[in-house]
Amino acid sequence: MALELRQQLKLSQQLVMTPQLQQAIKLLQLSRVELLETVQQELMENPFLEESVDEAPVQAEELRPLSADADDAYSKEAARNADWEDYLGDFSSTSRQSSARENEIFSEDGFSFEARYSAKPTLEGHLHWQLRLSRLTEKQKEIGEAIIGNLSSSGYLQATHEDIATLAGVSTQEVESVLRAVQRFDPVGVASHTAQECLMVQLEVLGYDRDPVLTSLVSEHLEDLEARRYKPILRKFKLSPEDLKEYLDIIQSLDPLPGASFGGGEPSYVSPDVFVYHLDDEFLIALNDEGLPQLHLSSFYEDSLRAAKDADREYFQEKMRAAAWLIKSLHQRQRTLYKVMESIVRFQKDFFLNGVSGLKPLILKDIADDISMHESTVSRITSNKYAATPYGIFELKYFFNSALSLDDGSEVGSESVKALIKKYIAAEDCKEPLSDERIGELLKEDLKVNIARRTVAKYRTALDIPSSSKRRAFF
Repeated sequence: MALELRQQLKLSQQLVMTPQLQQAIKLLQLSRVELLETVQQELMENPFLEESVDEAPVQAEELRPLSADADDAYSKEAARNADWEDYLGDFSSTSRQSSARENEIFSEDGFSFEARYSAKPTLEGHLHWQLRLSRLTEKQKEIGEAIIGNLSSSGYLQATHEDIATLAGVSTQEVESVLRAVQRFDPVGVASHTAQECLMVQLEVLGYDRDPVLTSLVSEHLEDLEARRYKPILRKFKLSPEDLKEYLDIIQSLDPLPGASFGGGEPSYVSPDVFVYHLDDEFLIALNDEGLPQLHLSSFYEDSLRAAKDADREYFQEKMRAAAWLIKSLHQRQRTLYKVMESIVRFQKDFFLNGVSGLKPLILKDIADDISMHESTVSRITSNKYAATPYGIFELKYFFNSALSLDDGSEVGSESVKALIKKYIAAEDCKEPLSDERIGELLKEDLKVNIARRTVAKYRTALDIPSSSKRRAFF
């Protein structure tokens, strides 16, 4: 068969995402911190984008098209400046008469300044500070720096004495001497190799190392204590249950992970994207616009266009269209977030009234149908977003949970079941903890829901609660 080239016409349809549409979709799924970084980056890169500083926003009717030959898609609508003072009122569920009261309520007064902006010291920095204040020689401080540099996030030493000696160019005896001093820094027991060594150092500092039974329990029987194998220990040391309980109380007061309380860097705090308040039998919703720049087009853009040469005109028009589209996309993002939160409040009204126990089954499609948007849009706008409610700060995804069918045909949310399981276990007798089967029976009595034992175990594991055998108290 001979090979030949032919031309053929084919008509087909395909979805092409423009850069502007990609930017709008990206803005939907950005968190609050990422959104602020993106806006600041655009302000630096786009000369036609400006931030309002104590100025009234430009009204839409005062703006004119970018140019006579600009694309229709970026004409008046694309060139409008967002009215950042009035945009909430366009789709607000409350009257404008309550704006004065809302301004007094919608704030982050409940969040302390120190909790949001203070940096937590790291374990390495905390130990270096004590090392510099110690009476060790300069050579010993160099050895101490080598030891501190080889600690894990939990505070354990990950290098051998020989490794530290080779790194610092000293003998192992000198390393052991400095290591003993570092282990007595705050937190006590840091730079240990094992949990037994860490606890023994703490016993020595507290003065409990003179008790041979206590030191033997820590050095030889930690695994037995963890597995709650108490009877062999009682026979070996000829102790009464009351005496063993006193020893256990001392051991439990020690810290096996001395470095765990220190973060690995600057902490990350959650700033809610939306606030929900319950006032006078109604729910008030406000978006958190604190720190978000009020953007508008530069007032000198028309003069720039007139003075620009043909080679520069295309660049100016591109930057102006990008600025206008960003303003429009930000407005659309905030409007979508408000509509989604408003719909969530309608569906989960019992939660905002009664707490987690009132959480109902909800899926993305329910919200999408309610506000006439696509399910993917709802999924993007609820990602990495947080809402401050009367019962705490929750991720928007938290309000979506699966359903469990009740005997009467109704449904209950899985998060409500988890909250009830946590309540049962918190009120149980530690000597007779509730089994998963018994918890299932209690759920059937209270909620009229048939739930299998393995489902109870799955929810209990998700709550990071150990089994009944590990929750049982021996004494």
